[in-house]
Amino acid sequence: MKKTFFARWQRSFLTGLAVTLPAIVSIAAVMWLFRTVSNFTDTLLFFLRFVLDKKYIYENGASGSLFWYWSVLAFVLAVVLISIVGLLARNYIGKRMIDWLDSAMMQVPLFNKFYGAIKQVNDAFSGNKNSFKTVVLVEFPREGMYSVGFLTSEQRAEMQQKTKEKVVCVFIPTTPNPTSGFLVLVPEDKVTRLEMSVADGIKYIVSLGSITPEILPRIGED
Repeated sequence: MKKTFFARWQRSFLTGLAVTLPAIVSIAAVMWLFRTVSNFTDTLLFFLRFVLDKKYIYENGASGSLFWYWSVLAFVLAVVLISIVGLLARNYIGKRMIDWLDSAMMQVPLFNKFYGAIKQVNDAFSGNKNSFKTVVLVEFPREGMYSVGFLTSEQRAEMQQKTKEKVVCVFIPTTPNPTSGFLVLVPEDKVTRLEMSVADGIKYIVSLGSITPEILPRIGED
């Protein structure tokens, strides 16, 4: 039976959608990220209203959103400032200044709770000495289903006494955003340690499992 015009159009549309969808989603994600970041970086150009007429700054000529080129300039300025901070953090004086700033922020009531938690997550994913080092495989969320996680520490205090087992802390991140997830206590003999690095583990999670690190053969194996 000869296909109708609608059937041919539907097939062509679905094929075109499958081809263009990755690009459309990527562009939309970049635009969303730029708008989200610009909400913060635009504040770096607070001085513009003192040197230029508002009609040259704001889209509506009075207040609100800046023209896109000012947002791009603010983003570039933010990148430069962050790079300068990174440069300072690599020398002794800069490290002392950052340590002093950390201590000052940790003294602010309520704010220190959020700052401390975010800093710990950042330290974990940036590979600092207190971060998790081992990628593991555990049965989660139920027996027979496996999740990739990160070994964070071994519990030797109250958890050991209450469970009567040698348990370890495993952080199981969500995908594709690995900064949130679940902290589970797993018996050590139920944890399978993987050979992939933490960086490869994060790539595996962020890519929804599509980027699988290559397993190198061990010495003596064919």
